[in-house]
Amino acid sequence: MTRPGWVSEDENRDLGFGSVVSRESRQRLLNRDGSFNVARRGLRLATSLSLYHTLLTTTWTRFMVLVAASYLLLNAGFAVAFVLCGPGALLNTVPAAGTEGFARAFFFSVETFSTIGYGNVAPVGLAPNLVVTVEALVGLLWLALATGLLFARFSRPTAKVLFSRTAVIAPYRGLRAFEFRIANVRKSEMIEMQATVMFTRFEEVNGRPVRRYYPLPLERSTVTFFPLSWTIVHPIDEASPLNGLTRDDMRRSNAEFLVLLSGVEETFAQRVHARSSYRWDEVVWGAKFGDILHHPHGDEAVTLDVSRLDSIEPVG
Repeated sequence: MTRPGWVSEDENRDLGFGSVVSRESRQRLLNRDGSFNVARRGLRLATSLSLYHTLLTTTWTRFMVLVAASYLLLNAGFAVAFVLCGPGALLNTVPAAGTEGFARAFFFSVETFSTIGYGNVAPVGLAPNLVVTVEALVGLLWLALATGLLFARFSRPTAKVLFSRTAVIAPYRGLRAFEFRIANVRKSEMIEMQATVMFTRFEEVNGRPVRRYYPLPLERSTVTFFPLSWTIVHPIDEASPLNGLTRDDMRRSNAEFLVLLSGVEETFAQRVHARSSYRWDEVVWGAKFGDILHHPHGDEAVTLDVSRLDSIEPVG
């Protein structure tokens, strides 16, 4: 059966997911964290490697571990080079226990790499001085790269939007509505916030399952300011693609709601994006969201209780 509002294969075949993925994949298209369920194989290492992108998008813990590991490995490599220059390559003017051999070479490498220069160890001969020359250049380049990456991570504009853990099918002005809630967890505001919601499900067409996409008209698709929270509502009226569908219908058709948000982050004055999705089993029927705001008295400021973002209440 052709439902109102569906996006045909001729008009918009797969929204960019690929016709095979749209037709055959039974996994959710979009994970809750906004990542796509796509695995890439068969690429050469040189083609698939994107070190700069990886270092920008990885977690802070992994980034700091990679920086520390590269620092230690580079100094260990230069320490080995100093050791290979011979036992007399480094002159220790202030002998100290435990700083002979590799240990002395490693700590001298750290001093050279970081341009500290305590002066108690000095290279002797052409070979160790050549190693010092190379290490000084590598140290400057490494410091510049690490500083640039650190600054780029801090300055990269991103959206920090929390999505409610579940969506709801709730009463709405004598009808029902598909609703979910989002919150801005940063102190900076987002302006011209836009929301797009797409409903997708498998339908039988000529005896084979085909994934269909339905854009869901929203009660309000744009808000000028987004300082607190926003409940995004799709009224289920006679023209809605959800009209007449039950929870069992969504389960059988592996239904999913794709969400894309975009807005201007006022601190950077650049447009940022956030995305997520809700599978059929992440939609609660016959419920509504609880109050998330602390209502002010007198001159009190409005308070957003983010811990209640997921709070829902049953509807009789």
